[in-house]
Amino acid sequence: MFAKMTKTAIAAAMILAAASAAAAAAPFKLTSPDIGPGKPFTDKFIFNGLGCAGANASPELDWSNPPAGTQSFALMVHDPDAQTGGAGIWQWVVINIPATAKSLPAGAGAPDGSGLPPGAKEVSADYGPMYGGPCPPPGARAHRYNFTLYALKVPTLEVPPGATASVTGFFINMNAIGQAKLTALYGRK
Repeated sequence: MFAKMTKTAIAAAMILAAASAAAAAAPFKLTSPDIGPGKPFTDKFIFNGLGCAGANASPELDWSNPPAGTQSFALMVHDPDAQTGGAGIWQWVVINIPATAKSLPAGAGAPDGSGLPPGAKEVSADYGPMYGGPCPPPGARAHRYNFTLYALKVPTLEVPPGATASVTGFFINMNAIGQAKLTALYGRK
């Protein structure tokens, strides 16, 4: 009887260990039903200005499997291909997204922040404290738009008043315990 119980306990422990390993191995992932590989930006998500005539709505973003210990999230959207004489254009920066959040709805990047979860805050990017959609120069090769969601070890990220996207990025990276990235392409004819 003891040998039978021991075999059962060992088998149960092995099943639990395998399930834990599988859960731990699942990657932190950022996806969107609106953009990404094989899903080009539509006019809804394109900037309205600088020669572009889109609706400038941010796409829906969904994420799964954040690392253990995540206390909040931050989102940075960057076009590294923009010809700025520097390191590209910051399209959107959001901090203090609650750890309980699993997504941002389409349109969450409005200037008033009304589509963001409670407590989340837009930080001034190159278009201001809002989402600024793609608008590369006509005829240029397609630009990459990197949506990077950071899992943070702090519940609230404190940045100096008036902090730029680059300064905010410094504080985000100091507190990051993981990141998930989604890249979408857009070019104009």
